[in-house]
Amino acid sequence: MKKAILIHGYNKNKNDMRVLQANLLTYRISSTLIDLPLTFRPIQDSSIALNKHFTQVVQTIAEDEKISLIGHSSGGLAIRYFISLLTDHSKLDRCVFIATPNQGTKLANMAEKWVKPIYSVFRTLDSLHTEHAVRIPQLHPAIEFGAIAGNKNNLLLGKLLQAENDGRIEISSVNMDGLKDFIVVPYGHKEIHYQTNTARLTSNFIHTGKFNHIEGEL
Repeated sequence: MKKAILIHGYNKNKNDMRVLQANLLTYRISSTLIDLPLTFRPIQDSSIALNKHFTQVVQTIAEDEKISLIGHSSGGLAIRYFISLLTDHSKLDRCVFIATPNQGTKLANMAEKWVKPIYSVFRTLDSLHTEHAVRIPQLHPAIEFGAIAGNKNNLLLGKLLQAENDGRIEISSVNMDGLKDFIVVPYGHKEIHYQTNTARLTSNFIHTGKFNHIEGEL
């Protein structure tokens, strides 16, 4: 049984990851959940809470076990910040980003321009700005990372984006240098982490380092 920590996205809490937690259990991945301040505070602030939780989980696993990190949306960016601060990577296993805006999202740019008062209050948005995303630490070469992007644009705000997207995040933003594997699936941003197929793909990567694409998947 593999071990993992699931990290929710922007303006959500750990309950948003319970479906994925249950689905992953059927694929031999036991996971814990955590609430992070991914609404009113910069994403890098979440690394402190994640570090504390990671340390606690490490104390509960066997000597030969490791922990994978799986993040939805901005939860994946919190993972990147956390890993950049980690001095000992010996207990960290493979990581998966699900619909994570690794290159930022142009919707955050629009929010800064059009609704600046809201943008200044919901400070996590600042970390999602495409010009600020370059400040987010790059992927650590000692860890294997995989990313899953959606291409079902079924949300109103997604119509404001020109490139193929999941209703919130452009596919090109999920992809980035350093990923060991990348895959696109036909789901929207708010549903992608609830899908059993997403759990299957995540499990494949956690167990093997590959998503093991099947016919019809990009």
